[in-house]
Amino acid sequence: MRMGLAIDAACDLSQAFLQQHNIAVMPITVRVDSEVFMDDREPAEIQRFIDRRLGSRSHSAETEPCPVEEVQDLFLGRLVLEQDCVFCLTITATRSPINEHVNRASFAILKNYRKVREEAGVAGPFMMRVVDTRNIFAGAAPAIFEATRLIQANETPAAIRERLTYIANNSYGYMLPRDLYYLRARAKKKNDRSVSLFSAVLGSALDIKPLLRCYQGETGPVGKVRGFDHGAETLFGYAAQRVRAGLLVPMMCVSYGGDLAVLSGLPGYAGLRAACDECGVELMEAPMSITGMVNVGEGAVTLGFAAEEHVAEF
Repeated sequence: MRMGLAIDAACDLSQAFLQQHNIAVMPITVRVDSEVFMDDREPAEIQRFIDRRLGSRSHSAETEPCPVEEVQDLFLGRLVLEQDCVFCLTITATRSPINEHVNRASFAILKNYRKVREEAGVAGPFMMRVVDTRNIFAGAAPAIFEATRLIQANETPAAIRERLTYIANNSYGYMLPRDLYYLRARAKKKNDRSVSLFSAVLGSALDIKPLLRCYQGETGPVGKVRGFDHGAETLFGYAAQRVRAGLLVPMMCVSYGGDLAVLSGLPGYAGLRAACDECGVELMEAPMSITGMVNVGEGAVTLGFAAEEHVAEF
């Protein structure tokens, strides 16, 4: 059985990984004033967004997840011919409608695929499984990474789905923002009360940064640090501890809202890399999606891994 993967563009993964595993990307349209960006994880488009230096204007951007009709077109025009089973992984349904769009599209896809395959001379049934990673940005990466391992191991679709659900329920996504004013302005735009004006003003005045976590679809602060560099050192140090404590999936994903070369110079990053090398864990560096940068601001760091339930201590 030929099995493949599709993701939405807000799942942060390296371009090399996407190409290696032939992973289809469902795009997100981003509009900033009169400018339009197609967020499809293509490096050139991400770089165009960064080069435009839209700064404070980005918080007012409008994002449009891949519509139901375009999801149907992607599957019926390509994926039902290339694969016999596709796992479609999305960022958490609590933060984006893309999961709902894919589920709605699946009804028409499963209803109409037979004719498409018959006309192309492709025999046999087609299966589609939608998986909510229950996380965002780099936090979605562990489930997708695990999916590729299971497909390569020729596991059954039922076994893969069960394992991915388990990994999604045990995935942790952390974020360190640079600009609290930006984060607050974006939250206000989306009617999200998670970052108050008082917190933004106080945090900016004292250079205090929150450490935010997404776990099982819920996002909120789990710590605070003074200064971005100290925050990076704290976050990477914590991640190194989790690597040594043991992960459910042998990978750690770090995404950055800008030039990835910045990562290696951040305090604590060398220690995280050393811990991954020591424990045989792949450290994946990924550009943050345009959607991610619009929502949390350029220069933010996100980090994702899967582990048994534990208490975050910062």
